[in-house]
Amino acid sequence: MDFHRRMLRLLRDEGPLSRADLGNRLNLSRPRVMAELDRLMAGELVREADPSRGGRRSPFVELHPGLRFAGVDLGITSIDVEITDGRLEPVAAYSEAADIRSGPQAVLSRVGDILAKLRAEGAYQRLHGIGIGVPGPVSFRDGVPVSPPIMPGWDRYPVRRLLAHEHNCPVVVDNDVNIMAVGERYGGVARSAESLLFVKLGSGVGCGIFLGGELYRGSDGCAGDIGHIQVQPHDPVCTCGSIGCLEALFSGIALEREATSAARSGSSPALARRLALQGSVSAKDVAECAAGGDAVSLQLIREGGRRLGGVLAGLVSFINPSMIVIGGGLTGLGSVLLAEIRSVVYRRSLPLATGNLPVVLSELGTRAGVAGASFLASDLAFEEAS
Repeated sequence: MDFHRRMLRLLRDEGPLSRADLGNRLNLSRPRVMAELDRLMAGELVREADPSRGGRRSPFVELHPGLRFAGVDLGITSIDVEITDGRLEPVAAYSEAADIRSGPQAVLSRVGDILAKLRAEGAYQRLHGIGIGVPGPVSFRDGVPVSPPIMPGWDRYPVRRLLAHEHNCPVVVDNDVNIMAVGERYGGVARSAESLLFVKLGSGVGCGIFLGGELYRGSDGCAGDIGHIQVQPHDPVCTCGSIGCLEALFSGIALEREATSAARSGSSPALARRLALQGSVSAKDVAECAAGGDAVSLQLIREGGRRLGGVLAGLVSFINPSMIVIGGGLTGLGSVLLAEIRSVVYRRSLPLATGNLPVVLSELGTRAGVAGASFLASDLAFEEAS
């Protein structure tokens, strides 16, 4: 029943409500509200809030404290897992390095081990839903990755079916950038944004898109794959096989490549010292050297910001979003990156589209993905409870 789903979402988003409030919000009579709440209480989905002493029934109800959702964010080089309660407040979390290229069996087996560990530690007795994001295109309807360019062995792998069978709960599978966009819009800086571009800058580059308050995935789940928009008609070759893609020119992997080249050539003494000391340089090294005044590091950040800003300027003129949020691991590049992106977007987009357009950093940071995955898991679980 649709009002079951709406009732559960109201209690998730707003906390305990009176029976009278629920009836008014859902346009249901008091006897109908009482009957439906009794059904949800029997299913241990809701309970009386602050039960009254002396046997009197509390006028308020809330989600059952035993509700648990798992948000899983699979990156190219990481696994992040968070367990939340029904209000999507964190209960437990765990992160570790991983390699998505090791294949679905190895990665999902490790996800299972992590969930088992959290269960043993008391984070949950049973899961009511799982949301999982993967770094590639996804058929949202089928719950499978589709031709992901950097995920060998994952094409059409039955992620949703296998996780649902293993954990006996509803499972939703989406692109990792989409779940970050959902997390930021539900619980981050973009709470009021009806039309939103959420850009993830990490090992790769992607964009989550909200239009009119709804996540837009495209007809085949590929919407927002801006990392493979061509920004120059020549090298370098991208992982997708094309040349001159944004991701090949500005991403975590591309930045490390350019920084390593600068260190080896000696054009950046600061990066050269780090390479000699550590054996490699990372995006974090670039950020720290830039903060110390290294001209080459500053130039690498500014060039990347200009390239990304050029792509976003086209999207702003086309979509006319109310906000742009920048998230992912490269946000550590800081104010220099953000200023360059803003400058290009404001200069190249239509003035009407950028008049009141905020371009800001993610509020949730590394939590955006798991928070969004848990939100999608709760939505699905509440829908199936109807």
